[in-house]
Amino acid sequence: MSSKSQPVRGIVRQGDVLLVPVEELPAGGQERVVEGPRVVLAEGEATGHAHVVLGKARLVHSAARRSWREGGRRHLVVEEPATLVHEEHHAIGLLPGVYEVRRQREYTPPVRERARSFRWVAD
Repeated sequence: MSSKSQPVRGIVRQGDVLLVPVEELPAGGQERVVEGPRVVLAEGEATGHAHVVLGKARLVHSAARRSWREGGRRHLVVEEPATLVHEEHHAIGLLPGVYEVRRQREYTPPVRERARSFRWVAD
């Protein structure tokens, strides 16, 4: 972890990524787990830059009827102090714990009466 990024408590926001602390992983099956010293939370559509956690952490994709891109849930499990980095934002220190990973979406008004459409905000 960089000496410039002191770990923060509570909700963490970096660009279009929001990390919300939760007590534990939700019950139920897990579709897939991504772990390692470099965990990508979100790929940048506009710039190609990514929101990445550096340190001992894993990303858990929880079972859902739809894929996580369409509304499934993802959780970040940080096992020891880590750092959230992105080329266009300041680094943020993360304390150990479980965080729900949320992405900012942009609402697109429906074309038909009952149709709704969302898209990820480009960072």
